[in-house]
Amino acid sequence: MPELSRPEAGIFSAGEELEDDNRWTQLAQKHWSRPSKSGKVKPEIIKNEIWDVLEAEDFLFRSLLLLENSQLLENYLWPGYTDASTNYHVLLTALLVTVKSREGLPSWDVFSDDPARFSSLFRRVLSMSLDASLSAKIRTHLLTFLISAFQSLDNGLVRKECAPLVSISIWHNLASDSAREHKFEKHGQLRKAWRAAARRYEAADEEAQARLRFERAWLYTLLMDFVGRLFNGSSENLIYCERFLELLTDLESQLPTRRYVNTLIQDMNLLALVRISPMFNVQAHGLLRDLFVLFRHFVHFPIDDNTGTQYSRAQTNERHYERLARLQRIALKHFKSNLTILALSNYGAIDHRQELQAHFEPLKETELEEFCTLLGFRTAYPSAVGVQLNRELLMEILITAHERRKTFQETIRDLTTKPTEIELYDPSLMRNEVYNGAHSLAIPKINLQYLSVGDFLWRSFVLYRCEQFFEIRRYLEDIMKRLQPEGTGPDGDVRFNGFSRMALPITKPAILEAAPAKVGYDQPAYVRAEIMLNVSRLAGPVQRDWDSLRPDDVVYLLAVKASESSNSLTNGHVEQKGPQNSGLLVLRTAEVVQLLDEGGRPIREPPPDQTNGNGARPRIRRLIVHLDSTAFKADMESKLKGRPDVYESINVIVRRSQRENNFKKILETIQQLAVSDMTLPSWLQEVFLGYGDPASATYARLANRLKAVDFQDTFINWQHLLESFPGKTIEAHSEDVKSQGPPYILETSSTSNPVVPKPSKKRRRDEAEPIQPAADSIKVLTYRPPPSGPYPSDAPKLNRVRFTPIQIEAIASGTQPGLTVIVGPPGTGKTDVATQIINNIYHDFPSQRTLLIAHSNQALNQLFQKIMSLDIDGRHLLRLGQGEGDLETVESFSKYGRVESFLDSRAYLLAEVDRLAANFGAPGAHGSTCETAGYFNSVYVQPAWSKFWDFANAPETAREDIISRFPFHHYFQNAPQPLFPPDSTKDDVFDIARGCHHHISKIFTSLEDIRPFEILRTSKDKTNYLMIKEARIIAMTTTHAAMRRQEIADTGFHYDNVIMEEAAQITEIENFIPLALQKPRNGESPLQRIVLCGDHLQNSPIIQNMAFRQFANLEQSLFLRFVRLGVPTINLDHQGRARPSIAELYKWRYPDLKNLPNVQSDPEYLLANAGFRYDYQLIDVPDYKGTGESQPTPHFFQNLGEAEYAVAIFQYMCLLGYPASRISILTTYAGQRALIKDILGHRCAKNRLFGMPRIVTTVDKYQGEQNDYIILSLTRTRHPGYLRDIRRLTVALSRARLGLYILGRRSVFQSSPELLRAFELPLGRPGKLIVTTGEVFPTQRRLKDEAEGTEMAGVEHLGQYVFEMTQAKVEMLRRGDGSLPPQEAKLDVLEEEEMDDEDLKGETDVDEDPEVLDQIT
Repeated sequence: MPELSRPEAGIFSAGEELEDDNRWTQLAQKHWSRPSKSGKVKPEIIKNEIWDVLEAEDFLFRSLLLLENSQLLENYLWPGYTDASTNYHVLLTALLVTVKSREGLPSWDVFSDDPARFSSLFRRVLSMSLDASLSAKIRTHLLTFLISAFQSLDNGLVRKECAPLVSISIWHNLASDSAREHKFEKHGQLRKAWRAAARRYEAADEEAQARLRFERAWLYTLLMDFVGRLFNGSSENLIYCERFLELLTDLESQLPTRRYVNTLIQDMNLLALVRISPMFNVQAHGLLRDLFVLFRHFVHFPIDDNTGTQYSRAQTNERHYERLARLQRIALKHFKSNLTILALSNYGAIDHRQELQAHFEPLKETELEEFCTLLGFRTAYPSAVGVQLNRELLMEILITAHERRKTFQETIRDLTTKPTEIELYDPSLMRNEVYNGAHSLAIPKINLQYLSVGDFLWRSFVLYRCEQFFEIRRYLEDIMKRLQPEGTGPDGDVRFNGFSRMALPITKPAILEAAPAKVGYDQPAYVRAEIMLNVSRLAGPVQRDWDSLRPDDVVYLLAVKASESSNSLTNGHVEQKGPQNSGLLVLRTAEVVQLLDEGGRPIREPPPDQTNGNGARPRIRRLIVHLDSTAFKADMESKLKGRPDVYESINVIVRRSQRENNFKKILETIQQLAVSDMTLPSWLQEVFLGYGDPASATYARLANRLKAVDFQDTFINWQHLLESFPGKTIEAHSEDVKSQGPPYILETSSTSNPVVPKPSKKRRRDEAEPIQPAADSIKVLTYRPPPSGPYPSDAPKLNRVRFTPIQIEAIASGTQPGLTVIVGPPGTGKTDVATQIINNIYHDFPSQRTLLIAHSNQALNQLFQKIMSLDIDGRHLLRLGQGEGDLETVESFSKYGRVESFLDSRAYLLAEVDRLAANFGAPGAHGSTCETAGYFNSVYVQPAWSKFWDFANAPETAREDIISRFPFHHYFQNAPQPLFPPDSTKDDVFDIARGCHHHISKIFTSLEDIRPFEILRTSKDKTNYLMIKEARIIAMTTTHAAMRRQEIADTGFHYDNVIMEEAAQITEIENFIPLALQKPRNGESPLQRIVLCGDHLQNSPIIQNMAFRQFANLEQSLFLRFVRLGVPTINLDHQGRARPSIAELYKWRYPDLKNLPNVQSDPEYLLANAGFRYDYQLIDVPDYKGTGESQPTPHFFQNLGEAEYAVAIFQYMCLLGYPASRISILTTYAGQRALIKDILGHRCAKNRLFGMPRIVTTVDKYQGEQNDYIILSLTRTRHPGYLRDIRRLTVALSRARLGLYILGRRSVFQSSPELLRAFELPLGRPGKLIVTTGEVFPTQRRLKDEAEGTEMAGVEHLGQYVFEMTQAKVEMLRRGDGSLPPQEAKLDVLEEEEMDDEDLKGETDVDEDPEVLDQIT
């Protein structure tokens, strides 16, 4: 993912940037290059050399970032802070905390060493935030610091300081005691909390009382100051007011901060004050108005502020009618002469703004004031605020309190999921185009807590819609640039000088039909149109792409003109570009219905390749689409008013790749969930919203916890079981248990009650109880599994993984009901654990169904393939979605593949029934259908078994008689013989007979399951039956779940368990939707288990837009939020992927990480890497040809020196004999990836000596993957870039198993405090690549052996060395000594979304022809 620019990117020349770097670097080296031991700071340095310079350049973010990089806070400001520190010291500290917050870095860790000093610092910030002598800009920075604090309530240090500021004590500032009493009457516990606060105040000493008075007055004082600034109207207060609205919105959007704050805000009539203020009504202040709309949404959110219960729509209406009824009663009693009509009108006639305004118009200003007083509204404000209690304000107070407001469900319902040019260029959306952290944004945030499930869905819908519309607009603008529209042709049409494979010029669409509106709607049910596509000039691959359009795919119809816009981008306070500036006049979306050829025949499959010019090239495709009916209705109404017909001007059709173009279905899914009052399981609800005890959803706290669990084949043997529970007492139920072996049933007994009482509110999240109570003893039982049958295929597949104690804990928790969160560092076996949990659930709970979810098809397929290797019947497995085709299996596990498999099994099983009939000599077509087979079973097979067992179970029956009376000798004659060995005992004979009985019974139970597929006629009926009845383990990606949610739920699909892989890489809404794929039962979700597997210390979900990533925190996953909330996690602690030495590179992120025995004993881990002195190195790459990093286009970072070095190392390894498939090249930027691919394409792609590496990709795209040898290019030479997000660095360092060679500028990454620990070990080794000569792959040299090495001076040196090795290799081949490496299968060098026309050309194979050997050199 390319790094998005910071606000100053591109503003400075290289010389100016270097000058700034040198200035701050020199200052840092002089004063704080190392942590201050004395803790003394020089106030004049802070004031004169830092603060004054920053103030003179208007607190340029670049300078602040450089100061933060130089560790000014860690090494100078914080160690030197005391109560006597200057205000400039405090301000600088606050500024640097906000910089860390903006960059996604840990903001509060530096203060954890001294909570008392931090409390003092925080109080100083609070006091300064009220200081009227400070400028609006400085107070805005302080507000930003406080916003960061209130977003970090998961940090105990911060929470302790913030909580008193929003406690019940702020109700001292309510307008009257009666307002407070009214609240106490509704909720009696509030009175208790009020009295407790009063007692604390009375018991405090004078200093503590002063502190408490400050805390309860702080927010009220800020609010009054905010109102004063609004009415002052000065433009210098604009950004401050925007930030303040952001702070208030944050307080309102979380229940702990909202509980008392919302009452104070409504008591102050803040919404009315903002609405009539001069600043709000300035036309240019659009961002302020948008922020107000967001703030108003949360103020009026339908929720009980005290209990957190969301009001239903009926309750919301009832509360609204109660307010209107009170208004009418007071109007009739006190203002009967003027308000009789108001008092006697029905509610629907008086709850709109215009109607209320008309009713109140006859009242005088004094009467309006009296009316407000009678209704309990505040009518007095401090004179310093500057608020005049005039008619306008009084009217606004009354109207704001009583007008009907849309519910959030109605708001979501009214938002379109199909963009037009109006939505794409909406000013409120355009403000999110470039986010630099300098201003607020009017979008909701994803933080720790939600007000309700509906609130979560509303926020997710708004953010996902904004992000998708942003991506669509950016995509369409890129398409238009590629098309190069220019002027008009002779007939007045736009002329296109360019080309894009994703777009085609078209003539206007022909409207075929506008269907009548459905009941309750005013837009057409559908609008069918036909579009003619001229594909005659398209290359074969491009034409096939257009032919692959499928029903329901979204296409974009554009009216494009020649663009005259500039490419400048603006912030939230400057006029934004519109559709006309970009060249886009009209945008309408359409859904594909059918694609036809010239003759009107449907194109169901892409046509076969046409080679050598043979075959007629298609000329025309007829695309039948459904237009956006809502937009069509508006367009037709506009046309009736005399405006042009927009469809006449449409001249381009655009498509997107299917992977990127699923936004509409996902938006509709979120929309449907939000409107449907979706519920979660009761045991999960509070934890999901972020309230209550974080451990309450774990099995140890649930009433339905299992007392005994059958662990199936989890344990290898008795010794493994003993090792799995260190510190626990293991009691065998009998002596046979130890000798008999698994499966084991474990009964856990504990002296304490596992259901812990609800903890006190004072208990902190970081004090969460462990996930499993301490068990005094574990009782172990065992049993003999029933014999499975005489054939080898009947033998069960058993687990061979020797799970570690922590893995066993995870498996035990996942098998129990409740929530299990498994944190899996790299290589610790998350997938193996998830697989075993699935296996246990499958066998222990035969009636339950499990849903498997992963973000990527690759991860899901890896999990699915491991499941298939266990003892799970394949007919119970189902893989939904397009990735099923990538499964490396003979069978197909898609819906249709499973149906075919059932029918294939039917043929085989019916043939077995015929063999059984031959066994009995029974005439007739018993194996013709499943039905006849069932009759045969009941008439012949079951009676035969009954007679046999009656005879065999008689005490006097001898072994030989049992064998002779066995009725199925003829049938089992193809089983391994003899069926009954001569030396077998009577018990052995019984076991063999039971196995045979099981084998035959399975034939008929399988046929009974297959019988519905024999009866059902249509493919749809068969696949639906399969999904809702037969499949017990269903796998799909999060994208498929989101796209097909309604379709899946409508089939009656149900499931009991959800197991989610890659949970930390999935956005919260993607985490949530798989929990909602079924309709509630009795008003509640029937889910029993949720298992989340992931690693929040690796990459988060990828969000391209910085506004949504940093400001809205959309990249936060549910997994990470649970960790932040303190939900108990199980942390896997043994890795089996990498050499121990390579694992040490990221062990600092996982302090408890240990190594499994295999990486300490297997030969491949003990042997050195041939040709290399070290198994890992950080190789310092200086400027190459005078250049380090470069940006050919914005954010497209490249480094030619590192690219050449990476390719040279790859060539060197190939010449030594390393298989190319065991080498991957990773980069941190897409630009560097493109450069390396280009160099590889020229030097290696067609050269059999080298070939291509397994993959060349970015670190972000390689998470979850691994390879033996990794070459990593860090790219940046001036700043670390986004690698300061150590999650990415953790991924980068943990992909290699045997060798890791990092290319970068050591000085850059050495200077970053976040990265120093990660690079501590590599920095301890030489900065030049050390190679060993005379070795070929594989070497027998052990890793710990000393070896002489040759230092490569640089990329030129290594390149020359590789060139000489290549010449020597070619000479050997000429002499016939040796051979070229074997041709490997085509590897994943190219990623689908990046392929262009050049990538589609064929590749020439290299053979050992002498001329080819010449070309190699």
